[in-house]
Amino acid sequence: MYHSKIAGLGFYVPSNVVTNDDLSKIIDTNDEWIQERTGIQERRHIIRGEDTTTSMGVKAAEIAIERSGVAKEDIDFIVFATLSPDYYFPGPGVLVQRDLGLRTVGALDVRNQCSGFIYALSVADQYIKTGMYKNVLVIGSEVHSTGLDMTSRGRGVSVIFGDGAGAAVLSREEDLTKGILSTHLHSEGQHAEELVLTAPGMGARWVTDILADNDPDDESYFPHMNGQFVFKNAVVRFAEVINEGLEANNLSVSNIDMLIPHQANLRISQFIQKKFGLNDDQVYNNIQQYGNTTAASIPIALTEAWEKGKIKSGDTVVLAAFGSGFTWGSAIIRW
Repeated sequence: MYHSKIAGLGFYVPSNVVTNDDLSKIIDTNDEWIQERTGIQERRHIIRGEDTTTSMGVKAAEIAIERSGVAKEDIDFIVFATLSPDYYFPGPGVLVQRDLGLRTVGALDVRNQCSGFIYALSVADQYIKTGMYKNVLVIGSEVHSTGLDMTSRGRGVSVIFGDGAGAAVLSREEDLTKGILSTHLHSEGQHAEELVLTAPGMGARWVTDILADNDPDDESYFPHMNGQFVFKNAVVRFAEVINEGLEANNLSVSNIDMLIPHQANLRISQFIQKKFGLNDDQVYNNIQQYGNTTAASIPIALTEAWEKGKIKSGDTVVLAAFGSGFTWGSAIIRW
């Protein structure tokens, strides 16, 4: 049995910065309204033709691989988390294998939205722990901007999300006191429709139905979110799954050196920080600059925190996420 360690991290965000004031020119909203409810000041949106979910994932992965010291030919497997693949099928994992010029290794796509990176990390961790693979590339990447209702009708959702990608190379660690100590995953599908995009989907409305109806009031292909319900569930599940991870490793809140929560809403992160009695140096947030990048948010924040020297060797790092599905999870890492 082995542990897996994060050997390299990288992230990429588009150069196109979209501020709250920019959105106020096309949506009935304003900077004060957005910041009060979400904490977001700006986000990145792709420029069509320059970036895609896959291409951003590749750029983040190239940085992570270079930093890891692992040669491309030594990557054994790919796990790609996203809700916004370039194509309905195939998924972006195989496109990354192609675009990075990797061997014909396996590629797995994970569709767990906001908790996608935690799920992907857990899958990669299990492969390494069993000895099946030695080096696994894990990516979280999202393009939200091209699928949002950028009108006043959609302002409650569209102001929240941004585009970007983060990546990690997981490698075998023989010291069982280091690396990923445990991961914890949950789901509660009875609330799936509280945060959902129903069309196009084989079980509801497919492209042919949308085209046939040609209904300008059809909102089925835009994200729907019951914001208050999601918030109330998120703060409960975040706390539960963090505690679950700590207890599984005989740790307490005092052992947390850095908490990286999924960047869903700054108010959720602040609530969790206060609940656990953590100071500002123990929690890393960057939703202010990037918005909610769903599966990319944790690897982007984790990479930034590491780049800024906020994560050091020997630190206990906690990752936690909650989102659509409902799905949630945590990972406890000894750096």
